[in-house]
Amino acid sequence: MKVSNRNFSSAKLQAVAKIFKTIAHPVKLEILEILEAEEPLDVSTICERIGATCEISMMSHHLAKLKDNGILQSEKRGKQVFYSISDRQILSLFDCMEKCMVE
Repeated sequence: MKVSNRNFSSAKLQAVAKIFKTIAHPVKLEILEILEAEEPLDVSTICERIGATCEISMMSHHLAKLKDNGILQSEKRGKQVFYSISDRQILSLFDCMEKCMVE
C-alpha cells in the first residue's frame, strides 16, 4: 500500500471539503461545465443550456450557493446578472472525475 507524501493542514482539508460540499450536486457540476465552455452567462441562458427540466428559481438558488461559497462570481448588467467561474483551477476536478470515474 502506497503512503501519500501529502501533508494537508486541517484548514486546507476543511476548505476543500467546503468546495466539495458546495458542488456536490449534478446540476451544480453541469453549471460549471457550461461556464467552462462559455462565460459569463446569465441565469436564463444557463437554464436554456441545461434543458427542459430547469426551473429559473431553482437555477438561481444553485447559482447563489456557488457564488456565496466563492466558486462563481457575478456581474450585474442592467437587470441581468452574469455568472463566471471565480478560479478556473476548480475545473481540474473534471479531469480527476474522468480519470477516477466508476460506472
